[in-house]
Amino acid sequence: MNLDDIAGIAHEPTGRPIGAVVLTHGAGSNWDAALLVGLCDEWARRGWLAVRYDLPYRRRRPKGPPSNSAASDQAGIVEAIELARTLTTGPVIAGGHSYGGRMTSMVAAAGVELAVLALSSYPLHPPGKPQRARTEHLPDITVPTVFTHGTSDPFGTIDEVTAAAALINAPTEIVAIAGARHDLGSKTLDVPTLAISAALNLAAIAGT
Repeated sequence: MNLDDIAGIAHEPTGRPIGAVVLTHGAGSNWDAALLVGLCDEWARRGWLAVRYDLPYRRRRPKGPPSNSAASDQAGIVEAIELARTLTTGPVIAGGHSYGGRMTSMVAAAGVELAVLALSSYPLHPPGKPQRARTEHLPDITVPTVFTHGTSDPFGTIDEVTAAAALINAPTEIVAIAGARHDLGSKTLDVPTLAISAALNLAAIAGT
């Protein structure tokens, strides 16, 4: 298996990688999302091999949201994590934006070992429908988890994220991006730096 098999792009650090990070996109997006590019650039700057990749549904068709593809998308995430283990002898971190993060969290809940689970704009519920919470699997996660979330995200408030994080059976950290919506865009804050600092802090706490 190689990067082409997962439609992946690698950001390589200077020198031997500390470990590997694999990140994927949200519904309707792809590996070229600005957030993923920024995150992977920062991970590589900090000495990690960072890979952004397309989920299987996106490999099948270039546009449109996922449709009944959760099982195959989760299988694709497992493949990306397995590939990452062949690219470094160090720890492996995985995550993604919105739908991609949610699918990765389900993989973690199923028992796939990771150093840290990195979730950007986790979609706690559809906008305006807090009763449709997407948190059933969170108590099964035993991986240190960082949530990077905008304070104006319609998919969940910071209070809702805090409650969701409390369900996870591992250390968690919440990075609140003031004023940001679901895309985590900010004119005043360096989102990749904040998110990755939090992830590395969790890795240190876990002894990775």
